[in-house]
Amino acid sequence: MRFRAALSVVSLAVAILIAGCGSGGSSSSTIGIGNENSADSALAKSGPASKTATTPTSGPLATEPKVTPPSGAAPSKLVVKDLVVGTGAEAKLGKSITVNYVGALYNGGKVFDASWKSGQPTTFQLQTGGLIAGWTQGIPGMKVGGRRELIVPAALGYGAKGSPPTIPPNAPLVFVVDLLGT
Repeated sequence: MRFRAALSVVSLAVAILIAGCGSGGSSSSTIGIGNENSADSALAKSGPASKTATTPTSGPLATEPKVTPPSGAAPSKLVVKDLVVGTGAEAKLGKSITVNYVGALYNGGKVFDASWKSGQPTTFQLQTGGLIAGWTQGIPGMKVGGRRELIVPAALGYGAKGSPPTIPPNAPLVFVVDLLGT
């Protein structure tokens, strides 16, 4: 009996150790929603996509949007624009949300991240410290079924450090976010 208990403890310790190991490098599939200090762990924090919130098969949220940054100088404050107004539940800070998103550099429009690449939406907690400030300020109030454009100044994105190699220092960003579930 003691052997089984010891074996269980050792197995648990190994599982925790393995779960704690991971790539220290940056992953392009998680940059859009990572916090300012860590651009490589957003999907790991989020877990699997919600079983009830999936990408629609028809309508405006069924296809990946093309992100086209506006011309001219980047704004110094967050710009939030609803491209499609949702009618479902409202996203709130501290709650779990499921989204599809595309992130692009404001200057040049190069896409650096998109949940669409995996073919599945991403689910995560809408919380300060886990996401860039542009998301925690720009997503609350959005309703399920909506598509929102966020133009994020560098200070509310990855700041002076950027997120090498895909996001340069002091880079303003543009995201198009589809809210699929809360």
